[in-house]
Amino acid sequence: MPVDGYIEYKRREFCKDVKCQVQLELNRIEEGSAEYEKTRLICKEACRYTTYQFHHWLIDRGYLIVRPDR
Repeated sequence: MPVDGYIEYKRREFCKDVKCQVQLELNRIEEGSAEYEKTRLICKEACRYTTYQFHHWLIDRGYLIVRPDR
């Protein structure tokens, strides 16, 4: 749910910006193909970047992490 006046993070925006080699490979493969899904497992199970790197990338670009007050 977007917050008024803000944009949401787009899927794989970080990966594309840092020119992740796995993301570059995914860009050349047809989405949904067996090869795509096999390559995508690298992201899901053995990402080459840390949450620390991702978190600081978000901060550097002005992203906010929000959640409902519940």
